[in-house]
Formats: sequence, C-alpha cells, structure tokens
Amino acid sequence: MTTRIEIAPGVVHHPGWLDRPAQEALLADLRAVVKAAPLFVPRMPRTGKPFSVRMSNCGALGWVSDEKGYRYQPAHPETGEPWPAMPDALLAAWQALGSYPHPPEACLINLYDATAKMSLHQDRDEDDLNAPVLSLSLGDTAVFRVGGTSRGGRTVSLKLQSGDALSFGGPARLAFHGIDRIIAGTSTLLPQGGRINLTLRRVTRPPP
Repeated sequence: MTTRIEIAPGVVHHPGWLDRPAQEALLADLRAVVKAAPLFVPRMPRTGKPFSVRMSNCGALGWVSDEKGYRYQPAHPETGEPWPAMPDALLAAWQALGSYPHPPEACLINLYDATAKMSLHQDRDEDDLNAPVLSLSLGDTAVFRVGGTSRGGRTVSLKLQSGDALSFGGPARLAFHGIDRIIAGTSTLLPQGGRINLTLRRVTRPPP
C-alpha cells in the first residue's frame, strides 16, 4: 500500500505510486499514443502566444487551446484524427485513486523540457466538477504549487517525482495550481530528460 499524504483538504499526494517497471510500461504505451496523435504546441486564447509545453491527449476527448479559446474536442487539432484510446494503466489509476464511479474521458499529456513552466490556473473547462482531477508524473522532478480557489491566496509547494500521483477534488476541485520549475537530471526515465505529466479528467456530466 502506497503512502497517502493530504496536502490540503481535497489535495492528496501518493508518492511512488508507480514503481520503475510500471513507469517504463506506461512510457511505452505513451509512445504509441503520441505516434498516433503527435505532440503539438497549444497557444493562448486571443494572443496566440505559445505555451512552454508540448502536448497531446488520449481518450474520447482532448483538451486544446488556441486563439479561439480553451475547449475539449474529439479530434486532434492538426491531424483531424480521433484521439487514441486511453491506456489500461491510466484507467486502472483512475479506478484506484479517483474515488469516482464514472470513467475519465480525457487524459492530457504535457511534455515539459528543463525550462518549461505552467502558471497558476484552474481546471474549470469541464461540465462535471464533481469528479476529481488525477495527475501522474513521469521523468524529472517538478516543483508543484497549489493554492485555494481564489487567486492570490496562500499556496503550498511540493516536489512531484517520477511515479508520483496527485489528485484534487471536493473543496479543492477548482484550486489554483501550477508548475514552478523542472529540476533537470533528477530522473533517468526519459532518455532526453524532461517531464511528462498525465492529467486525467471527467469532462461531461454523467447521465442521471
């Protein structure tokens, strides 16, 4: 049984949830996903400014961002092809840690290089806000920061290492969170270094 650390109400850290063989197996699954749905660079709404991460998705829906805004859609924005199916390991993680009776519909795949960051933001593009957000980390350690549901409040930082899982829901479902920096050279999982973050989300409200 892995360690379960409640960072704040609704924010739970599971350090080392995936061991090294499980990380390597998941990485192999992700290579197949990205071959079918190549990484792309999302852009900020209105300004078109590129993100510092490259991304892809798997599952029935994928999250995209461009000049038109943030949204979920069933097809890759560049190829027009449907997103690949979600690997079984991700569905198993949701079942084990998500504490929610309905399956995830989207998994965002974000690839961070050593200079990439993610400013504090809320995950609020989903219709079903009763479902948690589940994050899995692969590769170099990231300094993750999470606050409250209003901007400018107190924040807490922690290091997410390769194999760690983190979930937030309930009172923290709309918590502001982000990545301050990547600590290069802290993992040998990715041959070129960097970090992969996998974020599982339920998007639509389940039927009554």
